[in-house]
Amino acid sequence: MKFYSTNQKAPRATLKEAVLNGLPADNGLYMPEKITPLSDEFLHNFPFYTFKKIAFKVARTLLQNSIDHQLLKQVTDEAINFPAPVKHLGDNFYSLELFHGPSLAFKDYGARFMARLMSHFVKDEERDLHILVATSGDTGGAVAMGFYKVPGIKVTILYPKGKVSHLQELQLTTLGENITALEVEGVFDDCQALVKQAFLDTKLREQLLISSANSINISRLIPQIFYYFEAIKQVADLKKPVVMSVPSGNFGNLTAGIIAQKMGLPIHRFIAAVNDNDGFYRYLQQGSFTPKPSVQTLSTAMDVGNPSNLVRINEIFNFDVQSIKNHITSFTYNNADTKKALQEIYEKFNYVADPHGAVGYLGLKAFLKQHPSAVGIFQETAHPSKFIDIVEPAIQQKVAIPKNLKRLMGKEKRAIPMSIEYADFKKYLEQLI
Repeated sequence: MKFYSTNQKAPRATLKEAVLNGLPADNGLYMPEKITPLSDEFLHNFPFYTFKKIAFKVARTLLQNSIDHQLLKQVTDEAINFPAPVKHLGDNFYSLELFHGPSLAFKDYGARFMARLMSHFVKDEERDLHILVATSGDTGGAVAMGFYKVPGIKVTILYPKGKVSHLQELQLTTLGENITALEVEGVFDDCQALVKQAFLDTKLREQLLISSANSINISRLIPQIFYYFEAIKQVADLKKPVVMSVPSGNFGNLTAGIIAQKMGLPIHRFIAAVNDNDGFYRYLQQGSFTPKPSVQTLSTAMDVGNPSNLVRINEIFNFDVQSIKNHITSFTYNNADTKKALQEIYEKFNYVADPHGAVGYLGLKAFLKQHPSAVGIFQETAHPSKFIDIVEPAIQQKVAIPKNLKRLMGKEKRAIPMSIEYADFKKYLEQLI
């Protein structure tokens, strides 16, 4: 199995090259040459498998012979060591809880898988591998914890100043060791642009071994496929069409779900639930995509004006908007909608959601109103305590803070101020050589 660039101007890459390069030289994104369907035997029996067994079988089918299968099993076993439970809230509403990992966010699955894969690939390198990652909130915390103290790997996290929650910021800025945080005077798109520019700087890359831990890196995307199977497994006995509502920002999560569907997972339809950063919603309505600067909302991890993974979605559907619309419905919601949804979910189901899950819930609610015979799952992508200043006023109740977040509250924030100018970022990177 090789990986090609969506821009079609870079050489095919091995799995190791795709993972360590992060981005192809032509500024595309890596995609597998083929998405191989799973066997009928697996698709019939996976509801009886453990989460770890599902992860290994899916990864082995997707990656084919690009990695030793014993190593792959070790990686999946170590990475997928916490659950993804589906909770029945009532009626035909279900919540997929993806926040039971170390950073309390869905991105723990990808970060832990990637860290173990990269650690294997760089074990014989004489130079350190430098991971550059832009975050709008949860990616940074997951990557920081996933790579914390991993030998031979150093991590730089770029986050927009004043645009992540307090607890999210503490996850990025208090670990130290091999983790450095840069506080950027801009928005997420500025952080992402700096990272992408570094990857296109050929002179820099000759001197510094760098890779990405954003969902632009194919190894972040692969493990996100696993929990779609784990979710469907938990409602398989209902024997009804299942729709999945995905709170969407950079669209890596939704892309993983589409790949799961292409591999044979019986998902009836996807809902791309977005906030005021509604470029994808407008894309489906108008047939053309126009990126816009991101705006800050209550669901900060979704504040992306120009989602990187849209090119992967287009690639899967051969750039046919009608084909995308045949598989994905999109809805957009503002901050007032989000607050009302948090309150409604609590009052109706006695369930505490986070702002991202609330947007997902609203998208699911709108779809199920038109299709009441379906079963709907919305993704709870982060623990509500990470957004306590938003959730508590909305539901008029205290939200319990898990121990691993509480212990951060007394720690000192350590972050390097950074402008949005690439020259300043490059000076920082040159100090790492």
